[in-house]
Amino acid sequence: MPRIQFGNWVEDAVDWLQSHLTWVFDVVQALLGGMYDGVDAVLGGGEPLLMIGILAVIAWWLRGLLSGAVAFVGLVLIDALGLWGDAMDTLSLVLVAAVITVVIAVPLGIWAARSKRVSAQLRPVLDVMQTMPAFIYLIPGVMFFGVGTTPGLLATIIFAMPPGVRMTELGIRQVDSELIEAAEAFGTSPRDTLTRVQLPLALPTIMAGVNQVIMLALSMVVIGGMAGAGGLGEQVYSAITQLKVGLAAESGTAVVILAMYLDRMTGALGERVSPLGRRAAAKTAAVAGRVRFAHYRPAGSVAVVGVVVLALIAGGMNLFGSERSEARPSANVGQGKQINIGYIPWDEGTATTYLWKELLEERGYKANVKQLDPGPLYSGVARGDIDFQTDAWLPTTHKAYWDKYGSQLEDLGSSYGPTSLELTVPSYVKGIDSLADLKGQGKRFGGKIIGIEASAGMMGTLNKDVLKAYGLEGEYKVVSSSTSSMLAELDRSIKKKEPVVVTLWSPHWAYGKYDLKKLKDPKGAWGKGERIHTVAHKGFSAKDPVVARWLKNFKLTEKQLTTLENEIRAAGEGHEQDGVQAWLKKNPGLADKLAPNPSGAKVQGKGAGKTVNMGYFPWDEAIAASYLWQNILEDRGYKPQLKQLDPGPLYSSLAQGQMDVQLDAWLPTTHKAYWDKYGSQLEDLGSWYGPTSLELTVPSYVKGIDSLADLKGQGKRFGGKIIGIEASAGMMGTLNKDVLKAYGLEGEYKVVSSSTSSMLAELDRSIKKKEPVVVTLWSPHWAYGKYDLKKLKDPKGAWGKGERIHTVAHKGFGKEFPEFSGWLKNFRMTEAQLASLEVAIQKGGAGNEKASARQWLDARPGLEDKLAPVS
Repeated sequence: MPRIQFGNWVEDAVDWLQSHLTWVFDVVQALLGGMYDGVDAVLGGGEPLLMIGILAVIAWWLRGLLSGAVAFVGLVLIDALGLWGDAMDTLSLVLVAAVITVVIAVPLGIWAARSKRVSAQLRPVLDVMQTMPAFIYLIPGVMFFGVGTTPGLLATIIFAMPPGVRMTELGIRQVDSELIEAAEAFGTSPRDTLTRVQLPLALPTIMAGVNQVIMLALSMVVIGGMAGAGGLGEQVYSAITQLKVGLAAESGTAVVILAMYLDRMTGALGERVSPLGRRAAAKTAAVAGRVRFAHYRPAGSVAVVGVVVLALIAGGMNLFGSERSEARPSANVGQGKQINIGYIPWDEGTATTYLWKELLEERGYKANVKQLDPGPLYSGVARGDIDFQTDAWLPTTHKAYWDKYGSQLEDLGSSYGPTSLELTVPSYVKGIDSLADLKGQGKRFGGKIIGIEASAGMMGTLNKDVLKAYGLEGEYKVVSSSTSSMLAELDRSIKKKEPVVVTLWSPHWAYGKYDLKKLKDPKGAWGKGERIHTVAHKGFSAKDPVVARWLKNFKLTEKQLTTLENEIRAAGEGHEQDGVQAWLKKNPGLADKLAPNPSGAKVQGKGAGKTVNMGYFPWDEAIAASYLWQNILEDRGYKPQLKQLDPGPLYSSLAQGQMDVQLDAWLPTTHKAYWDKYGSQLEDLGSWYGPTSLELTVPSYVKGIDSLADLKGQGKRFGGKIIGIEASAGMMGTLNKDVLKAYGLEGEYKVVSSSTSSMLAELDRSIKKKEPVVVTLWSPHWAYGKYDLKKLKDPKGAWGKGERIHTVAHKGFGKEFPEFSGWLKNFRMTEAQLASLEVAIQKGGAGNEKASARQWLDARPGLEDKLAPVS
């Protein structure tokens, strides 16, 4: 029988939905995410003890004083375990999912109760929803909505829906038919029959369904954690994947306490809202006798007043008591920008993730980390929900994920490698240095090699290839266990100084904790190692070039990585960042090496707060230098104001003190007239570039033409043309009158007058076609940064001497801005620096000059501190 390709059909349907209904998923995600964020902000917003008090008052109102006290103790225990924030995240998830489920389930249940046809059609759908493994719901959820709370909410809603529908239908169907007939006989409308007869009598059953909805929703916390929903589910999932018994016990206890609280409260709420429930509660209170005080429940108004008072106190403490011991950024590079980092719970992934969380927070970013399985992690990075992850094993281990999502990812390079698989012995085991040395030594090790999980790939390689290659079959038995058991056996043997051989791999924290020997593999039986890469979503480098550059340069040695892993293990679960901080203290200077501040420390200068009026005229080098200094001054706390003017008005306003400074005075020739007129009212702060020069230029691929003298006799090669600029430009007169004559080029070449933009367009066209061309240019000019060009030498000096570009300010500028004046006097730029800055601004386009200069500055760590040092 041919195989039915049902899975392929489903995948095609999902692909179609992703392509055509993206806007629907965006709306759903915004709606669910907004609801969750709102509830979470309320529950997690106040001080834990006051929020516990509010929840305890609610328990007191619903079930009595004893229940309130027990609830208070249980919730305090969650806070004492350090899981309050996670518990509130989980409670928010459950409440939002439960409300949405009830809003949908109750009307469906009513509809099914009143229509046998609807009931028959709903039953198989509910069966599928209830029996389908809940993990299945996460796959389309993650694909449609990415990682986060939304997939967890959707899976929870679908999984918890059936009991809500069924119990509502059951409750209404169980209402005595005679009561319904009596209502109808008195002329009651169907709507009133439903609301005044059926629903009140069915309410206990419906509330039991609501209780089941909440319990099922809470049972989904672990699955929600797998999709990045956070909360206690993430802690439970982390404990499961990393075999952390302590964390599993703590987070499991918190889930149990939360489950008991919700179960008891929803049960009591059912009694409060149901007439039958209130009657039963009254009977119970009547026979309570001596223990009546323990079951005393305040009136609703009293409970509301208590909750409101505690809520106001909690909100006030959250608003005014915000002095928390948060680490102050050492440099505010990120300016609060959020970076989302995902990680797989492998030791090196955890270590490098929390390392970058610490580094980014020190640099002023808000770093959010999320633990995920490889599939959801790669999907989240591809969608852009996660910015980057640092533990991609390529080209083999994660090949399937790279093949699927590679076109949506950026490979930022490897931070560690090559990885390796190996057999390892303690260093005190003498004479065993390679796999070959194990032969004939089986008795020494009890004939055992302590392995890990039988399903692990390295176990198959060990049994099939390594033992055979070195003739160890029969002499050694590979004992399958678990990674934790293998490490426990290694630790036990080292403490007793007993010989032991175990399976290990690099990188691994055990190499940092113990003195071990990796057994050499001269025959290469283990195969080639991989490299650990950092992978980001497509466009991350453009979105945050500073962080992308840090990650591209990120490298760790085996010793660094293993010692980092050990510091994190020593710090304990939940204190990973403390471990990172302790490790960085032991490695001074490493943080600055891994994440060098791209634009100085953004420390305040002595003139911080002062307004500086800077003028410029629209010449490329003036625009570049002015916007560069605007960024630097803002980093140092100044308030720079830029204004574009023509040379005449600019020099006049400088002389009058209306403008403070300009950076593009060409002296002694080009701006001689302005200097002669206003020089007595100005300060020359020195030149920052020079000498300038005029020149003829050819592309570098034009061979044999290196100087003006080489042009003679080559006219046909260039079509007899030299592409010039505006005929009125001074350099055009110098070219026609002096340069052509000095090198005997008259008659052979015609200087074509055009415009600067036309000349540049002809240069660009010729370069794209690899055609020979000679053009007029000058230095500095951004074309030298964009194209590979040759300035033709002028051995006869026909172009004359070059000028220098000066910084000029109003009289008294040095006294008004002593710090800034000092920076400008020492300001220098090379031709390569200026050309590359001009190119960056050209690429950024009009209106983005400041951002382009910012990006250029950030790409040169340490330059700002050099240009504007602050003592």
